[in-house]
Amino acid sequence: MGTPEQRIQAFVKLGEFLRAYDGYKLGKPSPPHWQKSFSELDAVVTISGHKNGWFTEENLLFAFSAWGKVLTLQGIKDWLSAYTLTENAAKQVAIIMAGNIPLVGFHDLLAVVLTGNTAVIKPSSNETDILPFFIALLELFEPTLKGTMMINKGTLSGFDIVIATGSNNTSRYFEYYFGHKPNIIRKNRNSVAVLTGSESKDQLTALGEDIFRYFGLGCRSVSKLFVPKGYNFELFFEAIEPYSFLKEHHKYHNNYDYNKAVYLMSEFPFLDNGFFMLKEDDHYASPIGSVFYEQYSSLNSLLEKLEQERDQIQCIVSQGVLQSEIPFGLTQTPAITDYADNVDTVEFLLKT
Repeated sequence: MGTPEQRIQAFVKLGEFLRAYDGYKLGKPSPPHWQKSFSELDAVVTISGHKNGWFTEENLLFAFSAWGKVLTLQGIKDWLSAYTLTENAAKQVAIIMAGNIPLVGFHDLLAVVLTGNTAVIKPSSNETDILPFFIALLELFEPTLKGTMMINKGTLSGFDIVIATGSNNTSRYFEYYFGHKPNIIRKNRNSVAVLTGSESKDQLTALGEDIFRYFGLGCRSVSKLFVPKGYNFELFFEAIEPYSFLKEHHKYHNNYDYNKAVYLMSEFPFLDNGFFMLKEDDHYASPIGSVFYEQYSSLNSLLEKLEQERDQIQCIVSQGVLQSEIPFGLTQTPAITDYADNVDTVEFLLKT
């Protein structure tokens, strides 16, 4: 298990490794002692892409780079300074991970290990190679961590606490099977953007990052736009044109074609630019290749609606609209202090 400082240092070293790997992929000089590990991670990236077509090299490298930026000694210490870490007996924490985007459950693993507990991980079938590689690296950096992060592909048993992430449907099963244990059970959430009509083209291009990164599969992906009544989408479509390369990705294009056919056969009105669609709809979760939009007459009324429906929303992207907003283009680079569903995992683990 090691000391709190040893556990922190292991993740700090992982951050150093990921930043060096980022440089290596950009052709910069890299530490010779990590060349073997870099080559091994290259192989993991390749095989992950073969197994899961959504895990493109670009998106995997983006995820690695994002974690490399936050796993610093100062960043981790600042984050943990808000808590009183005590050396209690380690609990077995079952982590049931989603597999919609790369490393989606890594923050849970980080919180479990840094609070001195043991992680029993049930990985998604969509992500079978990346997490084991990083666990092996952490154990290499800090051998006392061996046995604190275990992959379990069978039936979970003997655990004390559960952190489970899934859909609204799977959450019912999670609550049935794990409701008798202390738990965090996460359901579907989506992210939205509130536009006022004053956004620049650059801001709307940045919004494209929030929409299209990971093909829109993450809970931090913007799947709905709120726009002023009578909003003109011409500048928006012009701004997102740099993402037209997505139509070359077969899985994305197949989904786009299928959902377009559904809209056409159902005679739903929609806007289309050849690789992306906008459909007026009051739901939050839009199909791949499309985003829903809803018009508002009063910004105050919209803010009341968003507050009432906050349990369906992960992030709100806007500028100068509300205090907790996220700037355009930054939903997929959360800080280490950002928690899924705004549930403080560290506090939960320390108090349970």
